[in-house]
Amino acid sequence: MSDPTVVLVGTLDTKGDEYAYLRDRLRLHGVSTLLVDVGTLEPPRTQPDIDRREVAAAGGIDLDELAAARDRGRAVSAMATAAAVVVRRLYDEGRCQGVLAAGGSGNTAIATRAMQALPVGVPKLMVSTVAAGNTRDYIGAGDVALMASVTDVAGINSISARILANAAAAMAGMVTAPPVELPERRPLIAASMFGVTTQAVTTAREALDGRGYEVLVFHATGTGGDAMEGLIDSDFIAGVLDLTTTELADQLIGGVLPAGPDRLEVAGREGIPAVVSLGALDMVNFGARDTVPPEFEPRNLYVHNPSVTLMRTTPEENAELGRIIASKLAGASAPVALFIPLGGVSAIDIEGGPFFDPEADQALFDAVRENLPENVELHELAHNINDPEFALAMVDKLVEYLEADS
Repeated sequence: MSDPTVVLVGTLDTKGDEYAYLRDRLRLHGVSTLLVDVGTLEPPRTQPDIDRREVAAAGGIDLDELAAARDRGRAVSAMATAAAVVVRRLYDEGRCQGVLAAGGSGNTAIATRAMQALPVGVPKLMVSTVAAGNTRDYIGAGDVALMASVTDVAGINSISARILANAAAAMAGMVTAPPVELPERRPLIAASMFGVTTQAVTTAREALDGRGYEVLVFHATGTGGDAMEGLIDSDFIAGVLDLTTTELADQLIGGVLPAGPDRLEVAGREGIPAVVSLGALDMVNFGARDTVPPEFEPRNLYVHNPSVTLMRTTPEENAELGRIIASKLAGASAPVALFIPLGGVSAIDIEGGPFFDPEADQALFDAVRENLPENVELHELAHNINDPEFALAMVDKLVEYLEADS
């Protein structure tokens, strides 16, 4: 194989010097580069391999009109879309083994959109001034790695030179590392988990592993649900064990861990068998205790740890969640079953637990029963969701679907 090629995506009208430095550092490691210019205003400060006009054309953009408007937000959005097209094309042509970029919020938005166009496992590294705080838009549902730039990406100095050199070395290491030796591929199952449903998912994972399946567990933190749905949409997944649907509560009520609008819909749309439950729908997530919005102060709040505060869902909220789940499953084109844990939907929704609330649970269960479409099998078990019997029943149903489909 020839030397691996790293694609560098940058606004060369403002970051030309920095990208020339990154290119030179990669070449020291024996790595080839393709420098893609996504700037729109001033002339590039270093010569690209793929110029901005070619990038704009790939996205159907009139570069002259875009530059004349001098609207930075519009330019960033347009070039982000176009860069994703270019980078994906380079990957499909075998000319991209990794993507490296550096910059502020604008270049980060553009370059990470291009990175998100690549499959999971292709190295993606963004050196950014905004590599902290809410970085969800930059990472998306993939495996983009963010590296703090420490100083602004504004010239090569005693700090930025070290940071950018480290980034180049990291990328060189990733693209030149020996291929990963994987065991014989088994059918992949996507499963959703939260801290309060860990026991159930562990039981299910071990059972599925023993029956010849590989289980990919996604933490239901919003980005976790997005990542799971994205992987399902990419045809990697044979079946779904969506035991933990808590992200829907954050989406409805305003917690900090909502997933995207496709949550709980992709498997059905793509014709992938799924077994679903109501895990952790007793809670909405917030950050540290002092970050809980004032309007929720009278509610049942539980400090899970110094960084996470949970709020118990009400009967009214649970009834709406039951209707939402029923609606999302209605369009499924593959076998789907919903399992109700009559003994509670989380580890703290048990008698004596801080979120034990039979009335709220009943509202959720009743709404599911009343609204569930005929295409969805309904199973009710007199167990808490973390009881082994409950998890194993879900496993049995999913395997039944998968074996019938094979």
